[in-house]
Amino acid sequence: MTTDDRAAKMKAVVMNGAGGSEVLEISKVDVPRPGVGEVLIKVHAAGVNRPDVIQRMGSYPPPPGASPLLGLEVSGEIVELGEGVASHSLGEQVCALTPGGGYAQYCVAPAAHVLPVPAGMSMEEAAGVPEAFYTVWSNVFDRLGLRSGEKFLVHGGSSGIGTTAIQLAKVFGAEVFTTVGSEEKAHAVRQLGADYVINYHTTDFVKEIGNITAKQGVEVILDMVGGDYVEKNWIVAAVEGRICQIATLHGPSENVNFSRLMMKRLTHTGSTLRPRTNAYKAQLAKALREKVWPLLETNRVRVVLDKVFDINDVKVAHDRMEGSAHIGKIILRVA
Repeated sequence: MTTDDRAAKMKAVVMNGAGGSEVLEISKVDVPRPGVGEVLIKVHAAGVNRPDVIQRMGSYPPPPGASPLLGLEVSGEIVELGEGVASHSLGEQVCALTPGGGYAQYCVAPAAHVLPVPAGMSMEEAAGVPEAFYTVWSNVFDRLGLRSGEKFLVHGGSSGIGTTAIQLAKVFGAEVFTTVGSEEKAHAVRQLGADYVINYHTTDFVKEIGNITAKQGVEVILDMVGGDYVEKNWIVAAVEGRICQIATLHGPSENVNFSRLMMKRLTHTGSTLRPRTNAYKAQLAKALREKVWPLLETNRVRVVLDKVFDINDVKVAHDRMEGSAHIGKIILRVA
C-alpha cells in the first residue's frame, strides 16, 4: 500500500455499545497497519460466527492487542507485508484466521495463520474455511484424537462447525452420528456423509444412540450445547470415551451425576480457540495445509455455504445466525 492508502479510512462494521444486532453500524475507521510477522489483507469476504454474536452482546471481549472489530476469518488479497514476513507475497489470494477485525475492507492477520485459497474455491467459500476447520482440527483430531473406526457424535450437525466435523470425521474413517433440529437439516447432513442423523425435536438421542450401538455408546463427542446435554453425553459415551466442550448454548450444567464420569473413566475437556497462542494456531495451520487442503482441492471435503450477505446487511446476517435456521456458513461479502 502507498502512504496515502495507509492514511485513508476504510469501511467497517462497528458496535454502538453491546446488545442485539441493532448495535451494529457501518462506519469509517483507520486502515490497520501490519506489525512484525503480520500481513495486511484486502478483504473480499468474512465469515459470521457464533463468537461474533457473543462479542456483540458484550460477553466475549477480544484478546489483548486484537482489533475491537468483529470478524474471526476472512478471505482476500495480501496488500502489505509486515517486517520479517517471507512466507507470503503481495497479491497472493489467501484465507486467514484472525484475532478480530474481519468485518472491514482491510484486516491484519499473523502471517503464520494465513493459508492460500484452496484451488477451485470461490473467495466466499474460502472465507468460511478458517474458523470451522481450525476449530474442528484442534478439538476433534488434536485434542480428542479421533481415530479411524471410532464412533463420533457431533451436536448441531448443520452448523458451520457441524458440517465441517461430519465431513472430516467421515473422510478419516469414523462412523458419524449427529443431532439436528429439522428434517431439512437432517437431509443436508446425510448428504455430507453422516451415518446416523437424529432430529432432537422428535427423537430422544440418548435412547436412539443406545439402540444403534447396543448400549456400547460412542467413543468421541464434540458438543457446543452444554446445559442438560452434558449428562446426556456422559450416558451415550462409550467406556473411556472422550468429550470436548466448545460452547454452552444451553447455559451451564448445574446438576450432573459425576458417578457416570467415574464409572466409565470418561475424559471431558473443553477449549476456545481465540485465546490460544499464535504458535499453537501456526501448528494448526501447518496441519491443515498438509492434511486437509488436498481434501478441499479435490472436493472430498467442501465448505457448505448457507447465505452470502453484503456487509451492509450485517444485521440481517447476525439475526440469521441467532435464529439458528442456517445450514453451513454465513458469509459477508465485503469487496
